[in-house]
Amino acid sequence: MALPACAARALGPPMQPERRAPARTTCPRRHSRVEAELAASRPGSVAASVRAGPPRGVSRGFNSQPLLDEPLKASSSLAGAVRTPLFALLPRGRRRRMHDLRRRWDLGSLCRALLTRGLAALGHSLKHVLGAIFSKIFGPLASVGNMDEKSNKLLLALVMLFLFAVIVLQYVCPGTECQLLRLQAFSSPMPDPYRSEDESSARFVPRYNFSRGDLLRKVDFDIKGDDLIVFLHIQKTGGTTFGRHLVRNIQLEQPCECRVGQKKCTCHRPGKRETWLFSRFSTGWSCGLHADWTELTSCVPAVVDGKRDARLRPSRNFHYITILRDPVSRYLSEWRHVQRGATWKASLHVCDGRPPTSEELPSCYTGDDWSGCPLKEFMDCPYNLANNRQVRMLSDLTLVGCYNLSVMPEKQRNKVLLESAKSNLKHMAFFGLTEFQRKTQYLFEKTFNMNFISPFTQYNTTRASSVEINEEIQKRIEGLNFLDMELYSYAKDLFLQRYQFMRQKEHQEARQKRQEQRKFLKGRFLQTHFQSQGQSQSQGQNPSQNQSQNPNPNAHQNATQNLIQNLTQNSSQKENRESQKQNPGQEQSDGSTSSGTNDYLGSVEKWR
Repeated sequence: MALPACAARALGPPMQPERRAPARTTCPRRHSRVEAELAASRPGSVAASVRAGPPRGVSRGFNSQPLLDEPLKASSSLAGAVRTPLFALLPRGRRRRMHDLRRRWDLGSLCRALLTRGLAALGHSLKHVLGAIFSKIFGPLASVGNMDEKSNKLLLALVMLFLFAVIVLQYVCPGTECQLLRLQAFSSPMPDPYRSEDESSARFVPRYNFSRGDLLRKVDFDIKGDDLIVFLHIQKTGGTTFGRHLVRNIQLEQPCECRVGQKKCTCHRPGKRETWLFSRFSTGWSCGLHADWTELTSCVPAVVDGKRDARLRPSRNFHYITILRDPVSRYLSEWRHVQRGATWKASLHVCDGRPPTSEELPSCYTGDDWSGCPLKEFMDCPYNLANNRQVRMLSDLTLVGCYNLSVMPEKQRNKVLLESAKSNLKHMAFFGLTEFQRKTQYLFEKTFNMNFISPFTQYNTTRASSVEINEEIQKRIEGLNFLDMELYSYAKDLFLQRYQFMRQKEHQEARQKRQEQRKFLKGRFLQTHFQSQGQSQSQGQNPSQNQSQNPNPNAHQNATQNLIQNLTQNSSQKENRESQKQNPGQEQSDGSTSSGTNDYLGSVEKWR
């Protein structure tokens, strides 16, 4: 298609029209698209400079007027062109895009300028602050020592390097191990982690007199043999946490296999497909939900060896363990758990071969559960199994006719139950207290010769601690659980005496080991010393003179032995004096276990 003459003279060769915008066939100069393309294609023209935008590094500012308001003059090279805004010659879509691009460019430059100026102002103020601080700190030193600018810069660099190292150390090693290392570096030796765990004094006054056999609990448990650990789990005593420690936190040759999404773990003996642990997280509730002492002692042997012939059953030992808790805290925790809908309906309560009848063990609620019950209603129910639960679950119920309250008077029944619970607890292989987590871990490790991977954590904030009760309600809860209060006092006394006995025994064994090592090292040193001295003398004299001067060749050896005995006796006496200073009121032994036991029992009598 032929172009108009006016456009052909100005353009020269024909040009292809742009897409989506058909070329005009008329020739008005003000709105001619051909002239706009021509003006934009020539270098140095005004249109080209407009399309290129402002030079790099130059900003028109945020408040500058848009390009539509700026009148631009057409190029003088166009013959006969009238004065008209060249930006208006562009298509409407392109003008809008150029306007948006220019506005973004102005906003970006403004943000960069503000950020640059803000950072500069911040750095300037920080420089003045640091200068004032270091002038206060290092001003006297600089005035005294006539420190020059280089030394000040060196000190500043060292201080900044130290601060950077501290920050990096906090990020790299934020755990408690590094904190303990720092405390060891800057303070005295580490304190005993078992002292004052419950924020009370480490020394207590015993109330009960226990024999050495009661205090020394050391079970010869061989995980590769046939013995079995049975965990008696009492409700709301922290048994779930302790049960997880047993299957996930013990260093074993063949650890328990715990799969994600499964509550039970497989705890087999090394080389056998037989479990060494009877608990909720290993065998499940095989004897019923929260089975008590009466149920476990009659159920566990049948469950473990029920499928075997009586002649082929191994003679295994069952080591029972449990966890106790303060009765008031346990009672409140159970009430909160019942409020959330817990019922424990799956508990069998099997005694003497049968479960209790509805007349022997009535229910405290009529619906599906007892959720939302107030504390007063929970305490008013006379059939509530939460009352004295720890005594009932640790005693032999067959001694009192199980759940039949008409067998004997209530007073006699309570006395039999309490004495049975105390006896069973004392003869258990191990029991721990919820309020003493680290001591519980220590006694378990010493009893079974099994070590945990990570230490136990003492939780001082529980659901029971969040319940605020007055003194009257607390007295009533203690009255409802008077048997549990007596049992817990007995258990706490026995637990702390066992702990102190085991700790003292451990210290004595360590002291005896140090004495033997010191004796061995001193004897070896003296022997080498006299041997070297004798060799030097023999080299300087002939054999005849040696025989005449030393008629007894064993004299050196006798003197060496006497000297070794004197040194070891002096060192042992000095160590005993130091231990007496550290433990006043306790007689120190000669390092033997039997004498250490007598000393501890004698000290118990003195404390009492």
